[in-house]
Amino acid sequence: MGSMAELEWILEEVSEDARFPYRLTVRRGTRLVLALRTQDRWPGSAGHIFCLREEGRTWLPPTGELERVAVVAMERFGKRLSLILDRPRKKRCDFLFLVKPYKEQDGSYEQIFWRTQEALRQRRPRSKLSTYVSPKLAILADSRERYGWSFPEESSRRKALAVGDYALEVEGELVAVVERKTLPNLLAEFGRMTVFHQQLAELGSYPARALVIEAAYADLFSPTKILPYTPAFAAKAVAELQAFHPGLPVIFAGSRKLAREWALRFFQAVRVNLADDSHPAIRHALAAAAEAEEEEEEEEGEGEGETTEPAPIARSRRKRKKGEDHA
Repeated sequence: MGSMAELEWILEEVSEDARFPYRLTVRRGTRLVLALRTQDRWPGSAGHIFCLREEGRTWLPPTGELERVAVVAMERFGKRLSLILDRPRKKRCDFLFLVKPYKEQDGSYEQIFWRTQEALRQRRPRSKLSTYVSPKLAILADSRERYGWSFPEESSRRKALAVGDYALEVEGELVAVVERKTLPNLLAEFGRMTVFHQQLAELGSYPARALVIEAAYADLFSPTKILPYTPAFAAKAVAELQAFHPGLPVIFAGSRKLAREWALRFFQAVRVNLADDSHPAIRHALAAAAEAEEEEEEEEGEGEGETTEPAPIARSRRKRKKGEDHA
């Protein structure tokens, strides 16, 4: 069977177009993920390049390919579509998609700015986050949680959760889950690591998740606090948790108060990110890439013969319905 096609960044020249002399596309196999007309090959000292989407316009055809590079990652951060290219230089950039209203007439217009890591570094620092003020949250606390956290400023209630101790509910679905551990709780889990790994694997099936510990990492190296274990064993056990579950943040918050604060800020950021109405072009690009990957996986599964390489571990990102019980 053939290998799965990767995302590719393709830059082409359009010699007869003086204003937009370059065509930039991102593809997975034959599937077009993103297509832009740009004013230069790469943002330079100007800091950014103005781009236009091909969709809905008539363009001159490209006259030659200039470069083709594998895309390591493509992610959405608010209104930005960020891409990482597989090369040592000129590899990090993002596309800022904006929709602005006309000042003197009804309707709106689109602006797309292509920016690079170097340009963003040179800009004057500003204290600006992609996530701003969050709406009031709906937080579920597991009904079996004892002496847990309280969130008086949010809408919270107790409910049996399938896994984890606290969950963020949005429109009837759980979109983020936090597992809370005191230091004694964590030490108890060291004695049943196989079961704990299974629980964390289920926790990892949620779109956003975290293991939050009401202790400092330094406490693992205090022999009197971690009996009957040694500091070396405790450190290795925590390292194993992170290595076996690389997509699960393991947070040593330092105290009960700070652990609760971290979880609240985490839930707020997840909620704002979900509420952020990203540009349709960003949604289309991510959806097209995902659909192309799924189609190739289905084609690979239908092919004949066996591969000599082990199959990759599948990690689902499912949304759980509220009120699910522990298995």
